[in-house]
Amino acid sequence: MRPLASTTAALAFAATCIAADLPNIPAEPIAKKQELLFSDDFQGTEPASVWHKVVATFSVENGALKGTQTRDKDVPAADGKPAVKAHAAVHGLEIPTKDSVVEVKIRFEGASMIDVEFDDRKFNGSQYGHICRAQVRLNGITITDEKEGGQRWDIRNMADDPTRAQERANLLKGRSATFPATLEKGKWYTLVVETVGDAMRVSIDGKALAYHRSPGIAHETKSKIELGVAGKDGFFDDIKVWNAAPNK
Repeated sequence: MRPLASTTAALAFAATCIAADLPNIPAEPIAKKQELLFSDDFQGTEPASVWHKVVATFSVENGALKGTQTRDKDVPAADGKPAVKAHAAVHGLEIPTKDSVVEVKIRFEGASMIDVEFDDRKFNGSQYGHICRAQVRLNGITITDEKEGGQRWDIRNMADDPTRAQERANLLKGRSATFPATLEKGKWYTLVVETVGDAMRVSIDGKALAYHRSPGIAHETKSKIELGVAGKDGFFDDIKVWNAAPNK
């Protein structure tokens, strides 16, 4: 799991990419859908048993999955209880993929960030097996290679050493890209995240808005797909996950 402090630092770095030269976004999809691996329209009173809580809390509300960040600040250890780090709410699925298409409807109702994340808990080279993710905000979309970026252990451990700040910044170059977007609170959007080889492409309502290539994205087995929400509140609906092949 990733503490909010390190997330904030990573986002600050990613934000600098807005002014930098961004890669061209392919007009056509980079992935061709294969077999449908999973779908959920969140009908019922609670999330299906296939979902597991990574960082609470999530609930089903009016036919949609609602995520609310409750760990919104660091709490120091006290009275025999361990310290608790601030962290976005995260809901997960065990769906091993390499190349995939994830489609899900999203809605901001106060959330500052909604994301689709890929992890591999058996991979020990990054914190908590983080591999890559697509983060959506009302004003932008960030694609991040975490396996070879800010969650790689050697790079992550530099964050607390100010004498290695420049070294860390150099290692993070090219590991994320942030693209501008304009979204509205209270409106449903269809988010599509395509992952093929070392590339990720993000579109909203059929319009391609972000694209990035970085070696960690090509991780062979992304064992988990997770949905995240920072702030209060974010909604998901009608999620579908397909295996994919390169769209040649």
